[in-house]
Amino acid sequence: MKNPLILLIILLLSGSCRFFKGDPYRNTPISGKCVIAVDETFRPVMEAEIELFKAIYGYAEIGAHYLPESQVFDLLLKDSVQMIVASRMLRADEISVLKSRQLFPKQLKIATDAIALIVHPSCKDSLISMKQIKAILTGKIATWDQLNQECPAHPIKLLFDNKNSGIVKYLMESICHGTFSTANASAMEFNREVIEYTASHPDVLGFVSTSWIGNRNDSLHLSFHQKIKVVSVSGSDIPTVANSYKPYQAYLPDNMYPLSRSVYMINAEPRSGLSTGLVSFVTSDKGQRIILKSGIIPAIAPTRVVNVRPDL
Repeated sequence: MKNPLILLIILLLSGSCRFFKGDPYRNTPISGKCVIAVDETFRPVMEAEIELFKAIYGYAEIGAHYLPESQVFDLLLKDSVQMIVASRMLRADEISVLKSRQLFPKQLKIATDAIALIVHPSCKDSLISMKQIKAILTGKIATWDQLNQECPAHPIKLLFDNKNSGIVKYLMESICHGTFSTANASAMEFNREVIEYTASHPDVLGFVSTSWIGNRNDSLHLSFHQKIKVVSVSGSDIPTVANSYKPYQAYLPDNMYPLSRSVYMINAEPRSGLSTGLVSFVTSDKGQRIILKSGIIPAIAPTRVVNVRPDL
């Protein structure tokens, strides 16, 4: 083509066509690629959120590392990921590290989680007080008969998902205030392993997130994993059927079930990209309903309150 003006017009038009057609993986709130890090405790919830988000937005590729909470924060501070899901907010020193790189993290509560105490189905003790939990974690109560005289005088073997998990950190800081005893404590790697081990070992007292033991076929979340028994917890020194509660959704908003904690999405993305889009989705009506269905409490959407007493 000899006319340079016509050639220039054709090139501009062809470029415009490509622009309006769009790059399907250009990083936007609903397209592109990103990798996030999630406290493994919240894996069931976040897997469901990511799966639906990707189903709605076909050009979104989201990878997730499910790790102990301490490693999740390490990845964020090392700039290996730009968004994490955890049970605590950033400390002042961690915010300073991010700000030194011109990153200004946004921290948003998305849910309230409950830490469930689980035992073998044969365990005779199904009630426990917060005072007793603290005594167990600090080594003052070491055997099952100290909780209930009908139980054998076997050591209480504490089992956690991971020694660096958010559950362990919460219990150490909020319940034991730094006096945590590791004499009879051990850790697996994942919540699923805690459930499986507890289901086959009568002397174990396991600690897991409620979202891992919810019965997905129970729309009201009034039953749990059939392999284990869930212990009712009381805020009173003397636990009774009347003042002890299991980690049902109805008992979390008013702290009737005392072992609850917040869940946060922390986004340090420098501009509005796919991580920001995922946060928006999780906090939307659809995203909050996924949390509601998982058995824990969404931060925004209304919850269903069921006025019944749990089976003990």
